[in-house]
Amino acid sequence: MPAPFRVRRLRQADLDRIMEIEHASFGRDAYDRNLFAEFLRQSGELCLVAERGREIWGYIISCTRGSRAEVASIAVDPPARRKGAASALMDSTLRRLRRRGIQRVGLMVRLRNRQARAFYARYGFEAVRIVRKYYSGRCDGLYMAKELASFRT
Repeated sequence: MPAPFRVRRLRQADLDRIMEIEHASFGRDAYDRNLFAEFLRQSGELCLVAERGREIWGYIISCTRGSRAEVASIAVDPPARRKGAASALMDSTLRRLRRRGIQRVGLMVRLRNRQARAFYARYGFEAVRIVRKYYSGRCDGLYMAKELASFRT
């Protein structure tokens, strides 16, 4: 059985690898490097990578505002998918958000991405609304959200 993933904070030095994963995952809808650098400056402790050994397999970026949070982006390198990296990232993010007292977390997903929608549903995210032509004016998005119960550790 492979070693579990280690989840740690994203570092500036990781941005080249993050951009590779971003482009492989989202193509022309990929965020640019400057946006990731801004996320890192604004929400550094909620910018996480999943690694096994010295290799980064995926990342998740979250932002908070008051008692709410948004998962801005999550991606796993396509050849490395379905091995637990996304779950490790989501578990760690939800735990960190609960510790901060966040009450609600939301995210946007392509409406037609059934696999991603099923992944989020397993974590208790529910469909809230469809946003027409959200992705580059071409594809519809689905806003999903979940309530968080806070805990102290």
